Amino acid sequence: MTHKPSDPSAPPAVPIGFDQFLAVDIRVGTVVGVDPFPEARKPSWKLRIDFGPAIGIRKSSAQITEHYQAGDLLGRQVAAVVNFPPRQIGPFMSEVLTVGFPDERGAVVLIKPDFAVPNGARLF
Repeated sequence: MTHKPSDPSAPPAVPIGFDQFLAVDIRVGTVVGVDPFPEARKPSWKLRIDFGPAIGIRKSSAQITEHYQAGDLLGRQVAAVVNFPPRQIGPFMSEVLTVGFPDERGAVVLIKPDFAVPNGARLF
């Protein structure tokens, strides 16, 4: 039996070394822009996220329209992988991967810190 990565009944992934974990650079940033993305295959927003002076503002395509309106996202801190190569999503170049967890229907629920942290802070 195979499981999707978002399946809560899936067993843990294959163990990795700590250095492999450190290779995935997950940072926090503040959403400073939200635009519709009507060309996307699945309903999505085009986000501009400020990761602070070292990384700057990066773009992300995020399939989060089921739970989030544009006004809900502006000013919100989100987590994203900032060291994947850019990925072309239709006519849009997504520069970071905004991360979240699936709800019971598979819709993305974003993660954020309980308290404000500096933009660009790294997950450890």
